[in-house]
Amino acid sequence: MRPWAQIKETHIAVVVLMGDHAFKLKKPVDVGFLDFTTRQARQAACHREVELNRRLAPDVYEGVADVLGPDGEVCDHLVVMRRMPEDRRLAALVRAGKPVEEHLLRIARMVAGMHGRSRHDPRIDREGGREALRSRWTANIDQVRALAGAALDPGTVQEIERLTTRFLDGREPLFATRVAEGRVVDGHGDLLAEDVFCLDDGPRILDCLEFDERLRFVDGLDDVAFLAMDLERLGAPRLAEVLLHRYVEFTDDPAPPALWHHYVAYRAFVRAKVACFRHEQNNSDAAWEARRLAELTLRHLQAAAVTLVLVGGSPGTGKSTLAAALADRLGYTLLNSDRVRKELAGIAPEQPAPAPFGEGLYSPEHTERTYAELLSRAGTLLQHGESVILDASWIDEERRAAAGHLARRTSSDRVSLLCTALPQVTVERLAARTGGVSDADRAIAEIMTERMAPWPDAIEIDTSASPEQALERALAVIHARWAEAPRRFRRPQMEPG
Repeated sequence: MRPWAQIKETHIAVVVLMGDHAFKLKKPVDVGFLDFTTRQARQAACHREVELNRRLAPDVYEGVADVLGPDGEVCDHLVVMRRMPEDRRLAALVRAGKPVEEHLLRIARMVAGMHGRSRHDPRIDREGGREALRSRWTANIDQVRALAGAALDPGTVQEIERLTTRFLDGREPLFATRVAEGRVVDGHGDLLAEDVFCLDDGPRILDCLEFDERLRFVDGLDDVAFLAMDLERLGAPRLAEVLLHRYVEFTDDPAPPALWHHYVAYRAFVRAKVACFRHEQNNSDAAWEARRLAELTLRHLQAAAVTLVLVGGSPGTGKSTLAAALADRLGYTLLNSDRVRKELAGIAPEQPAPAPFGEGLYSPEHTERTYAELLSRAGTLLQHGESVILDASWIDEERRAAAGHLARRTSSDRVSLLCTALPQVTVERLAARTGGVSDADRAIAEIMTERMAPWPDAIEIDTSASPEQALERALAVIHARWAEAPRRFRRPQMEPG
């Protein structure tokens, strides 16, 4: 049975819980990012809080009441709310291991609906762009560094800054597209599991950020990522993924998983900064919490790293099989040189076009055009946050260098895999080919093997054994960069029609 009366206090408000109601009184404080020192400012903030929160909890925020002094004059103002049951907080349900997936579906639908009804104007769009996000990252990082008794290791903060900058530097087209598509909204701004109540007739989402509207003007995915981060912080990463999947389904959002990770990382670092401030105020648990959130930030930034994977090798070495398996497992976009070559020539992928080495469809001119198109398509994808696998022979140093330049220009990681196999295995594979995209035969394979330039930065993947073994070896190479990264979010599979 809950107590009839309780008092809760934050650094900017006092909440009095009495019976079936909650009364929130704003403190007359100036904390830099808000100034409530005048009664008029507190009154305006109360009305704004009610107006904004009624978007997601219209029956909870009942209105604003005046506080009268002994002389009968108005001396302050209260936000009047319906009291919510403590045991129905989303955070409490998650901690207790209760089933919440149905609640998450409703929450995602509710937030998506609010975003869909959001107003749009240039001011809102500007705050959701790349440079505004960069400014917020920079401000948070600088604030953490400025703390005398910082709870975070400087090396961790430096790596967070490096990965953040790397992602943002190469992704300007991604953020421009998000703005153009109307993905930037007037959102909630502070979605936390403690402020979501899962009632039988649907969720109630409270405590919208009302004191600085610019902090609500964010990409819708950024907004919902706050709650996804909080679920993961509570030890429920699978539920975080469920929430994000539901949200992108309801909003038909084509955002790359890398952007999901980046926004979760940003929200985790915001909370890490708050924990650092609490540590400065001698909170005994805050340093541990700050480090845990910084680690969460770092893992998601690592998972957000956009990657260009080159899978090369002579015909019959299993490169296309490996490339397809990697794309399926990682969710990367696969571009195959044989398919692109025939597409450029106006030929169906499965239509045979055999020719001796260096002739016909495989002349130097056709090959140059094919690689140029591969890199052009890859560049567009990388700038939009999509990791790419390029399946080609990569026998020439010049074309590998061009791929390396592309990775640097788009601030993307590059991984090079060279497929090899025992001679008898490649011969058997080439002899067994039927109806594939490649036209290479044994004679062409032997010439290409002879002409393969040394590839010192490539990791050799022996495909002579099972495809599963080759795949696991290649995955280990790719994942070795970020041993602690969380599993990558995957786009939900849309139902046909």
